[in-house]
Amino acid sequence: MAEEIFYWVALSQIPGVGSVLFKRLFDQFKSPEAVFKATLKELLTVEGVGEKVAREIQKGPPEKKAERELRLIQEAEGRILTFQDSIYPKRLREIYDPPPLLYVRGELRTQDDLALAIVGSRKTSPYGRWITEKISREIAGQGVTIVSGLARGIDSVAHWGALSGGGRTLAVLGCGVDVIYPRENRSLFFKMIERGAVLSEFPMGSQPEGIHFPRRNRIISGLSLGVVVVQAGAKSGSLITADYALEQGREVFAIPGNVGADGSGGTNRLIKDGAKLVESSEDILEEILPQWKKEKECASEPPSPDRHLPEEERSLYQMLGDTPLHIDGIIRESRLEPGKVSSLLMNLELKGLIVQLPGKCFTKKFS
Repeated sequence: MAEEIFYWVALSQIPGVGSVLFKRLFDQFKSPEAVFKATLKELLTVEGVGEKVAREIQKGPPEKKAERELRLIQEAEGRILTFQDSIYPKRLREIYDPPPLLYVRGELRTQDDLALAIVGSRKTSPYGRWITEKISREIAGQGVTIVSGLARGIDSVAHWGALSGGGRTLAVLGCGVDVIYPRENRSLFFKMIERGAVLSEFPMGSQPEGIHFPRRNRIISGLSLGVVVVQAGAKSGSLITADYALEQGREVFAIPGNVGADGSGGTNRLIKDGAKLVESSEDILEEILPQWKKEKECASEPPSPDRHLPEEERSLYQMLGDTPLHIDGIIRESRLEPGKVSSLLMNLELKGLIVQLPGKCFTKKFS
């Protein structure tokens, strides 16, 4: 595994290989190691790979940079997850451009699949802080993980609210997981590592540059069932997270603010555009909990064995049960030619889906 993660880290550090191109390369060659072994001609067949990037890959893994990265995350007592890891967040893996690598300090758990993002302005009012703390505390108390960005203002209050409610919280950083930003959140940073995790797609030591924050916002929404926006002005970065949420098919919630107030333009516009108006934590829970329950039920149902069958074979398969049915009855019910029915039944037998009993009777095969 150590050797495998080396190639993941190495490929992520090739100039020009971002999250989308990384995924295309992975889909084509099935492993980062195989990408480095590909010929120039093979690399150029991948959409988005130009000759400059292909030649950078052909130089081979940047060993010193990759080894340094692995050493630094180990020293920070963290780990690097790839989107192939079983504990990589399932919901995040399904977005258009999932981060190939997630740097993690703390612990991700399967219960974090039930997550809600709460984001908002860095400049807050007493009301904004009060409602954010109240909602995050109450929702975390119901077993929902709170996700935010560890920024000043609403983000920090949301994290503290989750912790005060005895719940879990995740922070997605716009810097490396070994960089505490802002500095006044040092205490919160380490409490979150104990009671959740801090995450980043950016390499160790990455500083909090402005271009990082819009990108990290897609991860905040990608981890969550929905996004709650609190106190966002008309040009707030929180609206970027809401836009990502809509693109990813997530629920968008907004807490209304005073008309004309600086921190209300963005949230009130979201409500006008169809976001759900939030007055209490119940307004959120009544939307996300049924969705979560449905996802869990679908995940627990075994896949139907007929899902890949041609239409006529599927029709005959679904006609059968545990009570033997004579071929004449199958012909009458299907309204197909006798020869066609015989051929379809033979195919289903060969696929191990049905059993022929004496007297030309058929049933589904049950394990």
